[in-house]
Amino acid sequence: MDGYHLSRAQLDAMPDPTTAHARRGAAFTFDGESFFKLVKKLRQPICPETQTLYAPSFDHAIKDPIDNDIAIAPSVRIVIFEGNYCSLNKEPWKDAAELMDERWFVDVDFDVARKRLIHRHVKAGIAANEEQAGKRADENDLVNGREIVDFRMDVHELVKSRDDATWAPEEQGVGDGKDSGTKREMAPLV
Repeated sequence: MDGYHLSRAQLDAMPDPTTAHARRGAAFTFDGESFFKLVKKLRQPICPETQTLYAPSFDHAIKDPIDNDIAIAPSVRIVIFEGNYCSLNKEPWKDAAELMDERWFVDVDFDVARKRLIHRHVKAGIAANEEQAGKRADENDLVNGREIVDFRMDVHELVKSRDDATWAPEEQGVGDGKDSGTKREMAPLV
């Protein structure tokens, strides 16, 4: 769903661009109508003349979406959408969600989410330090999260997010543990 972020140029053209940039990630800073149109097209029967569909992606290096970057071939039978507003009970998100066969929601405690957001914002360079990252989390991300939770449609599966050290990247053979929210000391190999 990240590809449906409005571009920075589109945010600049809004009536209050300062607020639009500060609240980037809020539902109003996405192109929900285009997201709905893609979901609607994917629900149409597949015929011999069905063409490949394209969805936008998001390039974090340039901080903007890339149009038509993700190809969805007519042979694709399962599409998984991931994003904050996939089960939001507000238009146009609701229209898209109602076309989905299943809706799953990952529920995370707000204190845990805040801690993870601070870590992510500093690591991604969105914030220079933890204080700035905490301010962004409090004034934007957690405000969005509250809306998502308060206006969530019924879902088929509710998944509780929990920290589990055995799922840390270094335990899965990825990375060195510096990016993990759950670290533990490991004995040296001999």
